Order: sequence, then C-alpha cells, then structure tokens
Amino acid sequence: MRYLKSAAGRTAIAEALIVLFTAACAWFLLGSDGTSSVHSVPGATELAFAGGFSTHLAPSAPASAVDGSAARSDAPSNPWTQSQTIKPAVLAKELQSSTASAKPIVICVAPRALYNGAHIPGALFFGPGYTSQGIDSLRNWAKSALPAANVVIYCGCCPLDRCPNVRPAFSALAGMGFTHLRVLLLQHDFRTDWVIPGFPIEKSLSQ
Repeated sequence: MRYLKSAAGRTAIAEALIVLFTAACAWFLLGSDGTSSVHSVPGATELAFAGGFSTHLAPSAPASAVDGSAARSDAPSNPWTQSQTIKPAVLAKELQSSTASAKPIVICVAPRALYNGAHIPGALFFGPGYTSQGIDSLRNWAKSALPAANVVIYCGCCPLDRCPNVRPAFSALAGMGFTHLRVLLLQHDFRTDWVIPGFPIEKSLSQ
C-alpha cells in the first residue's frame, strides 16, 4: 500500500497500463503473433495478412471526433489544432504529387509490430510515442532537422482520440520549435483508414 501511495509507484502502474493497452491494440490489429505479410501495391483494397491481421473493423470513433479536434469528454485533450491535421486522402496525394524535396516527412509513432506489418512508404520510425526511449530517439533526430520541416505524425494502433502515442510525439516536436507539424487523422485505426481505402503501404524487413 505504501508503494501504491508513492509517486514512483503510481507512475509505474500508469506506464504498465499503457503498455498493456498498446499491446492489446497491436494484437487486435495484427494478430496474436504480431506479424503480417503486406504487399506494397498502391490501390489494393484487399491484402493478405499472414499473421492473422483481423478482417473485422476496429471500434468506430465517436462522431464528435470526426474532425480530429473534438473528442470524447473522457479523452485527453489534443495539443494540436484542426488546422494542424491532415486527412489520409490529402496526405496520399501530397506524397504522390510532391517533388522529393517537398514531400512531407512522415513519422510513425506506433508500436514496432504495427510498423513492421505495414506502414506509409518512407515513414521514419524511432519507437512508440508512449515510451521515453521513443521520444528521446525522436528528439535526437529532430536536433538535426530543420524546424520548418514539413512533418506528419501518425500511429493508427487504435482510434485517434484514445491513442497514447501521437500526443507525446507531437508535443515533443512542437516544444522543439517545429512550425509545420501535422497529425494524420486516423479516426479508427491504420488498417481501416489507410489500408482498406487502398492508399500505398510497405512493410519493414527489420524485426
């Protein structure tokens, strides 16, 4: 009981709950073995997921969260404004039509299993946004990047209004002075909002 009353004890319990929540999301989206076989075929609407990628949809986000700025009353507040969000179709168009130097820098802050299974082509990965290691790695990268860089952050482990990864990552980069920072609006999850509509994906060979 004394441990539970201490600040360190409460922090440890909170971190453990976040780990369990994120692991559950990864299992729900990618299957119990955490792997998938995803083909990088733009426009594909039906993909084979050898690792048991669930064929059912994740629970829908509430209607109040559609624009990414309003959320459930019990959801954490967003550190971004509506103008600092981007819809999947708009990002896909930017990635396709922009020149190499003008393309957004996409950063995935999801758990490693989700990134390996399928991610936006060219997306960088530094670790999950809920971990101190992931945020430290992100900050180390940011030290050598231009503050005016066009950066888009996404996760997709679960509905955006419940995601434990995007907010810490966004706040970390915003705190370092990044001025062109946006969040990808994945209101349900990466599969539902990006893969099923047929936007391009690739998988990672690293495990």
